[in-house]
Order: sequence, then structure tokens, then C-alpha cells
Amino acid sequence: MPRLILIRHGQSQWNLENRFTGWWDVDVTEKGAAEALAAGTLLKDKGVLPTVAFTSLQTRAIKTLHFALEAAGRLWIPEDKDWRLNERHYGGLTGLDKAETAAKHGDEQVKVWRRSFDIPPPPLEAGSAFDLAADPRYAGIPVPATESLKDTIARVLPCFEQKIAPALKAGETVIVSAHGNSLRALVKHLSGISDADITGLEIPTGQPIVYELDDNLAEIERYYLSER
Repeated sequence: MPRLILIRHGQSQWNLENRFTGWWDVDVTEKGAAEALAAGTLLKDKGVLPTVAFTSLQTRAIKTLHFALEAAGRLWIPEDKDWRLNERHYGGLTGLDKAETAAKHGDEQVKVWRRSFDIPPPPLEAGSAFDLAADPRYAGIPVPATESLKDTIARVLPCFEQKIAPALKAGETVIVSAHGNSLRALVKHLSGISDADITGLEIPTGQPIVYELDDNLAEIERYYLSER
């Protein structure tokens, strides 16, 4: 029976500072590292041991994966990094304090940018401090100027179909260490959640979500491992 483990990266420095992060590369905090280690210990204690791993190109997700795998005794498993598992690009909001942004633009406008399904934030200006065009990890990759959740789903699902689904169908126990919005994309797809409802789904940091799937990768059960 295919099994998929999803884990959102542990607390990052900009989570702590309440800033819009998106594609900007921010490290995990000490608390975030502890969350990831605790997740790995939980995987080991529950006997839910991944055999192959997928993550984004962002430090906070990669480190979370490595801390979790180390605690689970699984650092040696194959690992695939794919930009399509990156967080949603927050465009011109990148780096801004969320409370200050709400004070400037109003709570309702910020809520639309953060939680609407298909309305992206204002685009990031080329050449700005957070422009990633020259980042070597994205060489040859079309770095977006901004993304809605709909845009994020449109890149995550092909990654799932091309890489993750075949691994699951081959009998692997797959772990995906990624981000709030890229994981929303996977949960929406696997659990058949509507466009309207997925925007309100909160995925906590460092808490493994387990999917038990049938041979066609249809959901049998979805649960937080900490509750088993």
C-alpha cells in the first residue's frame, strides 16, 4: 500500500519575524531545527520510515528534511531536489513585515493576496533586492515575478505526476519536505479539496502528515502522525 509523508519545513527566521518569504532563501531557526528533529524521531518511533525523499531548492526545506532523516536514521535514502516544490512566490510582498503591510494596504487586501486562490500579489520588480534571476540554483528556470496558489499548483502537480507518483506506485515510502503552499497543492490534489476550501487549510510546521493510498494513489486515509 503506497504511503506518502508530507512535512512542512520547521520554523524559519522570517516565520519568526512575520515576514513574507516566498522564494527568498531563509534558514530555519533553532526552534525550526528542533521541530524537524522531533518529526524524524516520531517517524522512527512509529516505524514510518521513508525510502525516498523529495524537497525544494530552498534551504529551510532541505535542512528540515536532513534533520528529520538524521533523527529517523535515514540520511542515506535517495533524495531529489526540484524547484517546482518551492514555496509560492510572494512577488512584491517578499521581505515585507505582514503587520506593516496590512497597516499600509488594509487587512482585506492582504487577506486577498495571502488567501485568494487565483489572485497573485503585485509582481516583484526586476533588479530589486529580492530578485533571484542571478541565483545559480535557478539557472535555466523561469523564475516567476509573483504567484497565486493556482499558479503554484500548476507547477507542483506536474512534479508529483512525473516523479513522486511513480515512486509511490513502485512501492516506495515517500517523504516530501516542502512549504505551506506547495504542500497545499498536494493535499488539494490527493484529498479532492475545493478551490475555495484549500485556501483556509493550515499546515503546521514540522508535523508529519501521512497519506495511506490505494494502488491508484487515491486517498484511503490522511492523518497527523503525532495523533497515532
